[in-house]
Amino acid sequence: MKTTLRTDLTVGDICTGFEYDSAEGKGLYGWGGKLTIQPEYQRHYLYAEQGGGRERAVVDSIMRGYPIGLLYFNQLGDKFEVLDGQQRITSLGRFTKDLFAVDDAQGNPQYFGSMPTAEREQFLTTPLTIYTCEGIESEIKAWYRTINIKGLELNQQEIDNAIYSGPFVTAAKKIFSNSTSPKLNLWKNFVKGNVKRQDFLREALEWIVKSKDDKAVETYMSQHRWDATADDLEDYFEAVIAWACATFPNVREEMCGLEWGRLYETYHTKTYDVAKLAAEADELFAEDDDIIKDKRGIYEYLLSDKTLTKLLHVRYFSEAVKRTTYDKQTQEARAEGKSNCPLCASGKGPNAKKIWERKDMDADHVTAWSKGGSTTAANCQVLCKFHNRLKGNI
Repeated sequence: MKTTLRTDLTVGDICTGFEYDSAEGKGLYGWGGKLTIQPEYQRHYLYAEQGGGRERAVVDSIMRGYPIGLLYFNQLGDKFEVLDGQQRITSLGRFTKDLFAVDDAQGNPQYFGSMPTAEREQFLTTPLTIYTCEGIESEIKAWYRTINIKGLELNQQEIDNAIYSGPFVTAAKKIFSNSTSPKLNLWKNFVKGNVKRQDFLREALEWIVKSKDDKAVETYMSQHRWDATADDLEDYFEAVIAWACATFPNVREEMCGLEWGRLYETYHTKTYDVAKLAAEADELFAEDDDIIKDKRGIYEYLLSDKTLTKLLHVRYFSEAVKRTTYDKQTQEARAEGKSNCPLCASGKGPNAKKIWERKDMDADHVTAWSKGGSTTAANCQVLCKFHNRLKGNI
């Protein structure tokens, strides 16, 4: 890869023709149209977040005569694209468009357009230190990854967007990386993360990859790199969300971040009574936290017909376990001529030999749940309702 150091370009040169559109990926150009500031593989602009302290710091550095670090451009014929420095260049361009202000020496906010002419000229004529790079794509992408290990570190999806840049990434980012999309209001109920940091795109890819048994997200992106659209990805993601909404229409914070793609693949062919699911969910969510320790597991617990009790770390035994335990205890009790409630059988009262009906008995942990006893068949016994209440957590 060939690199050339340039010190002949100024802030004004780079900001010439800059237009900023808040819809990510649009209008991020400079240097009179010769420079693409945000190529498709670049992350979105993040310096304006959290109060904009980082973008003000970039401008303040220029105004004080401090260096803002090396910038790297990839040269493509007579055009260029930013390899490293997108956040800093966008900060400078946004300032020249009066999109934010910085404090002057007296602490007063000052927009570029209100600065004295001499100060504006000094700002625009500040030279920048730029390396232009020429090479094959694999060299450029490898260099991009290397130079971005500093600062606001790239996450894996941002790296993958660079490695597999092309029409598919462009199309997918328009769907899943658009912070102005009205669909986000719904999607945020199910997916955690920052849309600008590609978290929603990553989740969509993870879901469809697992549905197809692909080895990795990278495999899928490589296979679809030159697809003109991301329709299949969007359709699958929307199908998962639609199923989740239809199955659990009541929105709760616990549903955000669950493995909805896996749940969809496992359970979407089953038929559920949605009203019954909602009532059962309401009942479980109303339980104290010391009874159900992981309420995020309620969703799959209900989808599994209440068989996966371990998901809740719950103290309730399934009906199947209750029935099996009752039948076993009752059979043994009849053979021995004693009550099928172990505590009744151990006494000398009138119930010492009574065989209780299943409806009159409760499932109980042999080793108390509160003391670490598991909710498993091996730790289950049935007691008459009187003795179960009397036993408590003993």
